[in-house]
Amino acid sequence: MKIIRFFLYPLAFVYGGITTLRNFFYDMGFLSSKKHDFPVISVGNLSMGGTGKSPHVEYLIRLLKRKIKIATLSRGYGRKTTGFIKVSPNHSFLDVGDEPKVFKDNYPYLNVFVDANRNRGIKNIIEKYPETKCVILDDAFQHRSLKPGLSILLTDYSKLYIKDIMLPTGGLREPQWGALRADVIVVTKCPSIFSPVDARAIRKQLKTKPYQKVYFSYLSYNSIKPVYENNHPKNIKLGKEKDILLFTGIAKPSILEYHLKDTVNSIRHLRFGDHHNFMINDIMKILREFDQIKGKNKIIITTEKDAVRLQSAGIKELLGDKPIYFIPVQVQFHGKDKEEFDEQIIEYVTRNK
Repeated sequence: MKIIRFFLYPLAFVYGGITTLRNFFYDMGFLSSKKHDFPVISVGNLSMGGTGKSPHVEYLIRLLKRKIKIATLSRGYGRKTTGFIKVSPNHSFLDVGDEPKVFKDNYPYLNVFVDANRNRGIKNIIEKYPETKCVILDDAFQHRSLKPGLSILLTDYSKLYIKDIMLPTGGLREPQWGALRADVIVVTKCPSIFSPVDARAIRKQLKTKPYQKVYFSYLSYNSIKPVYENNHPKNIKLGKEKDILLFTGIAKPSILEYHLKDTVNSIRHLRFGDHHNFMINDIMKILREFDQIKGKNKIIITTEKDAVRLQSAGIKELLGDKPIYFIPVQVQFHGKDKEEFDEQIIEYVTRNK
């Protein structure tokens, strides 16, 4: 793999040059960037994925839901539809994408929308749902035709954007200096025990500007829930008596795997690509791996995003009688960062509503 990346290195310069030129055109005004006259919060990253955008969007939803009428707008990655759609409980992930489907399932009262054209999406939201007072954009940092009022950039603690390089050799979608557009930088997936000394060191490495605030967050896992409504117990707890088959279709599942290793007796992990669309042959592979696990207390665990991709009839027939659960995840902030982050978000929304 390292050899392949070495030979692809020149392409990283080409890709970096193209994205730099594009950003230059936007920065100089040769390409227009629309700013809307009400609160628009963008959550995104410089890398290809795995920074925890969805849990951070959900954090914002929980923070703002009782203070102002909000909506989320996503591209709807991997959906088979096009254009502007308001997500309903009856939509599948093939209709709207897995992340918007999770948002709607977790917050049924929330207006969730998908549209690859974010400006068109916001225009439709305001015209059709004028009660909306704030839109949260999921994964829109590179969508330069729209200028958010508040831009939140996420970067993974284990691979900060300053330590990464451009695609296809590295994981960056655009050069590191793209981070200058961010108002807020959140270092995500930090260890749950995190010292102020480490925080100061990272802030120094990031070399942020005076207008940028830096916060540190980590992932907290909740009790597991059944993927299907069946006869399996709903309130079971993980413990050292459990043997786990974990399968994931997310960008960076290592933190979840480490969390489970510390909790259960044994774990096998099947990794699939990010946003993987599970097919029957994938399910048969999962079942074969599960059958190989010995013990009376074995269960299957997956992520919440993967669980919404397991709802088609053929897959439910194969997995429906198995003890299969998903593990919800939430974002927590370290120390005083929660109070300061919350205050900055609420102040921005209140000032601009």
